[in-house]
Amino acid sequence: MKTNSGKNITDNLGKIYYSVLVKQKEDGYQATVWRLADWQVFATTKEEALSKLHSLVSDRLQNVEIVNQQIEAPSSEHPLMKFAGMYKDNPLFDEVVANIEAYRHQLDVVENPWMKIAGKYKDDP
Repeated sequence: MKTNSGKNITDNLGKIYYSVLVKQKEDGYQATVWRLADWQVFATTKEEALSKLHSLVSDRLQNVEIVNQQIEAPSSEHPLMKFAGMYKDNPLFDEVVANIEAYRHQLDVVENPWMKIAGKYKDDP
């Protein structure tokens, strides 16, 4: 696990940016820090709501340290990997693949009539 102290980041940049959701209500405005529903304020004007929210965020970030952590994601095998190569020794495998290719070519010709013309000249030098 790696840890990166956010204090170094904020000391270098001097600012922390956050998104605010502002919603007009019947009796005023509600301002909420995006993804932090409990960081929310209500006020009669939009400007007052943003100001109150700024104060709330500043107060909550006093005497705290922001730390970013990183962990390695657990490696897991793809769920279909257990089927890979299951027909490698089957004597009919090449025939099945050829039939699939012929069927797909037939679908291309039916769905795209220009494939008929392209097919006529594909072997010409």
